[in-house]
Amino acid sequence: MNVLILGSGGREHAFSWKIAQSKKLSKLFIAPGNAGTAQVGTNVNIAADNFPAIKELVLKENISLVVVGPEDPLVKGVHDFFLADDQLKKIPVIGPKKDGAQLEGSKEFSKKFMIKHGIPTAAYASFTKDQLEDGLKYLETIKPPYVLKADGLAAGKGVVILDNVKDAQKELTDMLAHAKFGNASSKVVIEEFLKGIELSVFVLTDGNGYVILPEAKDYKRIGEGDTGLNTGGMGAISPVPFAKGDFLKKVEDRVVKPTIAGLKQEGIVYKGFIFIGLMNDGGDPQVIEYNVRMGDPETEVVMPRIKSDVLELFEAVGQGRLSEMKIELDNRTCVTVMLVAGGYPGDYEKGKVMTGFDSTSGSILFHAGTKNSGNDIVTNGGRVLAVSSYGDTMEQALQASFSNAEKIKFEGKYYRRDIGFDLK
Repeated sequence: MNVLILGSGGREHAFSWKIAQSKKLSKLFIAPGNAGTAQVGTNVNIAADNFPAIKELVLKENISLVVVGPEDPLVKGVHDFFLADDQLKKIPVIGPKKDGAQLEGSKEFSKKFMIKHGIPTAAYASFTKDQLEDGLKYLETIKPPYVLKADGLAAGKGVVILDNVKDAQKELTDMLAHAKFGNASSKVVIEEFLKGIELSVFVLTDGNGYVILPEAKDYKRIGEGDTGLNTGGMGAISPVPFAKGDFLKKVEDRVVKPTIAGLKQEGIVYKGFIFIGLMNDGGDPQVIEYNVRMGDPETEVVMPRIKSDVLELFEAVGQGRLSEMKIELDNRTCVTVMLVAGGYPGDYEKGKVMTGFDSTSGSILFHAGTKNSGNDIVTNGGRVLAVSSYGDTMEQALQASFSNAEKIKFEGKYYRRDIGFDLK
């Protein structure tokens, strides 16, 4: 079959790398893709949310399955667009419709969903610009730290955690009154702070059946020791050492099953990934957030650990027979270390020539913010390259990734040398 992947980051390269191994694949297209996806498929210079151009491509290239990488086209309704078009409606799209995408597109919607369906999560209240004074007073009634979340999509940067009530009140004012995150913060959710260690669990569902993919832990802060500004993710590890059988059974029983059942109860036909951001709170799972797609850089450790043919799994989602499928996993640890541009997550430059690819060995290099420029591969984003490695232990895998991270060269390169520090 011919397959189209929408997106251009490390997640999409990891999808491409895995799908390219499938015996079911005829041709693979990525829109718009990057320098890495070009090595395993055909890049097409179409934005992931340009639905008319995507339709043209799908019909021209006889595409029979579409995998949506980022959240933006899902929230904008790419799946709905396919279902509403007589020429496209029979083509399976891996990713929820607009109604299901609200789980990520609106923090308030997801919190109400969790409370309604008995899914463990932190207490919360939400406020709009007109309710700013109420929000400022509410902050004075709860204990620190204060968790403020922009309701809408803010590219992973719309969550702020502060220890001081005055700072929290200033932040709330900036978000609501001064539109710090644009329209995304026209409403702000204030949450109770959860203590514990974070991890993410990934589920693929056809709306009835589901398979649970390998769990992962990512590292969001730019600085070592989890300091500094939030990023899109600086590295990830799978499996997560503290997420043993008992804990994961609680996640399945208390979170995964009620989430799938809740979506059905709401009349939401959900076909795609559910990314569940969790806190291990003394051995009990608490849901921090949902995302409606795979995480990045978590995909760069999850895909390498799946031994099954993912195209067979995606085909089963489209046909509504995922409950018949089993997933086979690699028991080794996989870690990824993200190389980023100098200045990221603030201002950074693009177009830096990259070298050293041929000198690496024993790691998979997933391109994120890269593009081909003549005979060179150059940087084209803040997060540039994910270096993923297997190991019988986490330490072995980390050693391989750090060693190869050093061999890739470009001006301003930075990476965290302490991924996994809190798990040792």
